[in-house]
Amino acid sequence: MKTLYLLVSALILFTGCATQPQPKLPTVEKIDLERYGGKWIEIARYENRFEQGCAGASADYTLNNGKIDVLNRCFDEKGTLIGEAHGKAHATDSSNSKLKVSFFWPFYGDYQVIMLSKDYRYSVVGEPSRKYLWILSRNPKLSDEDKHRIISELPRFGYDPSKLYWTISHLEP
Repeated sequence: MKTLYLLVSALILFTGCATQPQPKLPTVEKIDLERYGGKWIEIARYENRFEQGCAGASADYTLNNGKIDVLNRCFDEKGTLIGEAHGKAHATDSSNSKLKVSFFWPFYGDYQVIMLSKDYRYSVVGEPSRKYLWILSRNPKLSDEDKHRIISELPRFGYDPSKLYWTISHLEP
């Protein structure tokens, strides 16, 4: 058992040394979690292993005693539900723009809202390493104006728009 702890510690140490620190990820000033709650449809994302095979996806956020219940759904090209993930999230500061999300306790990931329209019609979510990114919308399609605004702002946050995978958002029932 001691050997396992040493191996894990070494892995964490070497991983930390091997990666270059990223500049702090700027987030939106303040989020009303009541307004942020509800259904969001994934418009685009950086590809990742846990959404492999998802042609479309959605997320439902429900405020529950100061915490957030999360239900993510994944759809194939035909719109068939092929997976669900239930999780919990909580804000890490008073802005509510930085959250920790867990789909498998005790492991948490960063969920940071970097862009949010004033009327909460779209949201852009990232995390400090810039490995993950999601563009979410209340509707299955973003307006051309919103899409252009988001894409033009992504480099400012350290994201490359050419890496986006555009989902088939009309698959969401």
